[in-house]
Amino acid sequence: METGKLIIISAPSGSGKSTIINEIIKDESLRLSFSISATTRPIRRGEQDGVNYYFMTPEEFKAAIAADEFAEYQEVYEGRFYGTLKREIERINAEGRNVVLDIDVLGGINVKQMYGDHALALFIQPPSIEILRHRLLSRGTDSVEEIERRVNKAEFELGYADQYDCVVVNDVLRTAIDETHEIISRFVNAPASASQS
Repeated sequence: METGKLIIISAPSGSGKSTIINEIIKDESLRLSFSISATTRPIRRGEQDGVNYYFMTPEEFKAAIAADEFAEYQEVYEGRFYGTLKREIERINAEGRNVVLDIDVLGGINVKQMYGDHALALFIQPPSIEILRHRLLSRGTDSVEEIERRVNKAEFELGYADQYDCVVVNDVLRTAIDETHEIISRFVNAPASASQS
């Protein structure tokens, strides 16, 4: 069986990325599996190592960085790392499945550069910053300060959308799901040799 492919999905917070991914991953014909991230954050009650995350100490994580074991990683704040292990991608591909990476915008660009035509980089974009702000407010889960921080980050991240292979604007959720599904379906069903030049 042909080795699986990578689908990188990035978006500003509040763009509906998780909803779209959760809907598309249900289509078993696409053979999609989530990549489990590694993190140095403490394990929470009910979580399992190797299921929710690969839990590592900061020392273990830094040793893995030094050994070039990550496809991408970031230090969210001091001592708190998140990353995608190359062996996790290889594990899913070895099962004949395609890897879904739900990662931040800069991490997505790095992985795309590393894997080239073997990876599809997809950017989910809100219709506008104002609509994004409204969606974050209507969630009712964040303080006004946190929402402004997320909106400012979104404005920064939107500047990188043109470095992605495809951009899907999530204006109407069902339409965005269908469009994303079609893009991923075309990519995973294309012969491996039919890479774009």
